[in-house]
Amino acid sequence: MKNRKLKTMINSARSYGIVDYIEIFKRRMWYFIIPFFIIIPGTILYAKFAPRIYKAETLVLVSPQKVPEAFIQSTITSRIEERLQSIAQEVMSRTRLEQVINEFKLYREESKDLSKEQLVELMQKNIKVDIPSKKDEKAFFTIAYTGKNPEIVAAVTNRLTSLFIEENLRLREQQATGTTEFLTAELASSQKRLEDLEMQVSHYKKRYMGELPEQLDTNLKILEQLQNQYQRIGENLNAAQDRKLFIQKQISNLESPATATEPLAIGRKGKASSGQLLSSDVASSPGAEKTESYESQKDALTKLLDELKSKYTDNHPDVLVTKKKLADLESRKDTYKKQEESADIKKDPRYRELKNQLLMIDLDIKQNQAEISGISKQINNYRARVENIPSREQEMASLMREYTKTKENYETLFKKSQEARQSENLEFKQKGEQFKIIDPARVPEKPFSPDIAKVLLIGLALCIGCSLGLVVLREQMDTSFYDAEDVELVLGLRVIATIPSIEKEAA
Repeated sequence: MKNRKLKTMINSARSYGIVDYIEIFKRRMWYFIIPFFIIIPGTILYAKFAPRIYKAETLVLVSPQKVPEAFIQSTITSRIEERLQSIAQEVMSRTRLEQVINEFKLYREESKDLSKEQLVELMQKNIKVDIPSKKDEKAFFTIAYTGKNPEIVAAVTNRLTSLFIEENLRLREQQATGTTEFLTAELASSQKRLEDLEMQVSHYKKRYMGELPEQLDTNLKILEQLQNQYQRIGENLNAAQDRKLFIQKQISNLESPATATEPLAIGRKGKASSGQLLSSDVASSPGAEKTESYESQKDALTKLLDELKSKYTDNHPDVLVTKKKLADLESRKDTYKKQEESADIKKDPRYRELKNQLLMIDLDIKQNQAEISGISKQINNYRARVENIPSREQEMASLMREYTKTKENYETLFKKSQEARQSENLEFKQKGEQFKIIDPARVPEKPFSPDIAKVLLIGLALCIGCSLGLVVLREQMDTSFYDAEDVELVLGLRVIATIPSIEKEAA
């Protein structure tokens, strides 16, 4: 152990030159050569007898849709790498791969020892899909499969490629159909909501007609007109009432006694004419019958009383009865006189004209009062409308906001629904984005594994490494001194002379 430490100290202290390395190689030549006799043959045997694995590869181009996106926008907006990941998971699922295994009768030998799940896992390891990354903008991807039979490898690769293409079409059609169905359902719901709001708006406008915000100016104008009309009719009513008072005063003056007797005084210029005038006036008046009845009754009773007095005494019953009738008639003389005077006034044309005017004025007053009452109700109605407009405006604004929002949502959904239908039609006609095979899988002529040149190169490198390792290891373990320099380093003394190795010849 002590000598080994000394040897290690010597190796670390001294510097080696080319001559030293040559000497070491000469001493350890067999340690360097032996690995070549072991590793190189093993490498050659592995390269010769190792199972040949073949690889077939398909290059698939992601072809954009044939119709420009400016005209029809596709509803499938997911990135290609995301869709490829989804398609790869579907294609490499257990169900799909079991179908491929059964179709091409793969892994016959392995199936003796492995279950179906293990066979599927083995095939998944043999399949490689080179999906472009998010940063990579390549419009293509590759599908590769490795196996022992080159013809089957090519066929399986093409089959996997067709599954990718079919699955891509199915997924795109499914997504387009799903999008269309979803938007159609949302559009129907939005349309129903919009129709309900339209009906609510219509009912609201009918219910509060006249109180709507857009009718404010009209209501104010009508209210102003009604107020002006109310003021004008009020002025007409006041004027009519003033005229009525004036006419009533004139009629009252005509009906007063001083005025009533004036025509009689004028008519008494002559007895004959006065009597004729009175007789004609009385005859033409409604009360003339009573006046004539009074005069005729008085004359008749007077004549009858004179006849009875000439025949009987004053105490005779007939005389007494006649006197009583005559006294009763005299007691009602004033009444008959007033009726006679009233009949005379009514015969006056001025009185009749005033009465007619008074009647017309009363009609005007009633009409004005009726108009004022109606206009007052209308004014109150329009004032209430104007006062209710702010609250109606808030309610209407809230309703219209919801209506506008729903309408915009409906229009957006309608537009998207139309675009989705076009996109769906595009997918079903296979005019959308597609997978196009650029380089189909061919039967490989050379095995993918093992790589003979690579195996031999690795074997050679391993052989050289092992040889050098053995030489270094053996040199480190050797505690012998091979030159004077090693002795000087260990003993610290200068070597005066060295005796070379003497070989004794055989006798």
